[in-house]
Amino acid sequence: MPAFRIALANLRYPASREESVALAEHAVAEAGAQGASIICFPEAYVPGYRLPGKNAAPPDQAFLDHAWAQAADAAKKANVTVVLSTERVVDGRPMLTALVIDRDGAQAGFQDKVQIDPSEEPTYIAGSGRRVFKAGRATFGVSICHEGWRYPETFRWAARQGAQIVFHPHYHWAEPGSFRPTNFADPANSFHEKAMLCRAAENTCYVATVNYASEGSPTTSAVINPDGTLLCYQPYGKEGLLIADVDLGLATGLLAKRLKES
Repeated sequence: MPAFRIALANLRYPASREESVALAEHAVAEAGAQGASIICFPEAYVPGYRLPGKNAAPPDQAFLDHAWAQAADAAKKANVTVVLSTERVVDGRPMLTALVIDRDGAQAGFQDKVQIDPSEEPTYIAGSGRRVFKAGRATFGVSICHEGWRYPETFRWAARQGAQIVFHPHYHWAEPGSFRPTNFADPANSFHEKAMLCRAAENTCYVATVNYASEGSPTTSAVINPDGTLLCYQPYGKEGLLIADVDLGLATGLLAKRLKES
């Protein structure tokens, strides 16, 4: 069976919400040119994650609707399934989500962020429910940032539903005085990248984790094999697409399916 190609958009933080859309469109076109079947973006890439203390435009569903339409047009032109990490407005407040757009430009649906970090509660509201999506031969799920690192069941549920790949869009920036890694899962670094190795191995699925490109970032974009070994990773802070060819036959979900739930 031929390899299945995925792309992770390890892009810089956009200077504006308009730039986020332009950069996303360019990345989708590049992914298509490189033969990728799916591209995934970092957390809330459109319009950009709402950083603490950073002024941002208020939640705007009209802007989002237009941005999603532009992303859909880019997906159709490039013949690529897009996992667009974004936000949507619910009762006047933003909710972190991933909009999946099929390669024909149709919206396949949303995976909202169900488990938000306590620091996000003043800004975002939590969603509910989980689902999986299909793109050609691949079935995949999405676990967003905090919920993927700290809640293993968000990966396990997807693998038990047949997901061969679980995408993990996140945003992790450098804190003052923090460790600056140059190698993936460095023992001196925090637990975050090591958690991704575990999520793959404990569920026998591929894990594709994608971050923004930023100076001193403690995590980077990477693809983990179903046995928990590293397939590839993006150099820290380097902007661009991480392209990976995965063997879907190796992602059996065996260990996830063997779990006996009480």
